[in-house]
Amino acid sequence: MGPEALRRAFDARTGASSDFDLNPGVHLPPGRRLRQAAVLVAVADGRVILTKRSSRLKQHPGQIAFPGGKIDAGDADAVAAALREAHEEIGLPPDLVEILGSLPPHETVTGFSVTPVLAHLRGGFVPVPEPGEVEEVFSVPLSFVLDPANFRVERRRWLGEWRRYYAVPYGPYYIWGATARILRGLADRLTP
Repeated sequence: MGPEALRRAFDARTGASSDFDLNPGVHLPPGRRLRQAAVLVAVADGRVILTKRSSRLKQHPGQIAFPGGKIDAGDADAVAAALREAHEEIGLPPDLVEILGSLPPHETVTGFSVTPVLAHLRGGFVPVPEPGEVEEVFSVPLSFVLDPANFRVERRRWLGEWRRYYAVPYGPYYIWGATARILRGLADRLTP
């Protein structure tokens, strides 16, 4: 799927998502302050680039994620943050990236508002994982994560409560939580 087809994602009239979408009994406090973050949903040769976070990290060790992180004071916007983080984490040169646009934010249970930045990669990209943060860089066929039939709803106990979430396992990779929810949102936008 090329950039023109991916641009259809911005035509859909769906709003923001959250880790609480499948848990209607959760009441979020009004006025809560969320930390701003951005991730790069990069597509190259019909595949979405993902990372497996280092098992040595304090937060979300070993989990599957998009390249990305907090928006720093020096970042002009979410796009700049996503590009900076992708360069730091996987060695992605910004000049290979064609930004297609930003999708609605996703709220996480850990208090972040994450802006997914959809991008198409030009040319050959050879990832170089930053060993302190990224254990592995891999890709998943876009066609796989755009098929809603590949997603399932699972549940875990979190802070003493059962919490439901999306998962879209692929081979040895267990893609779940915010990453799966963002992918599911993209699938919902691009599936007729």
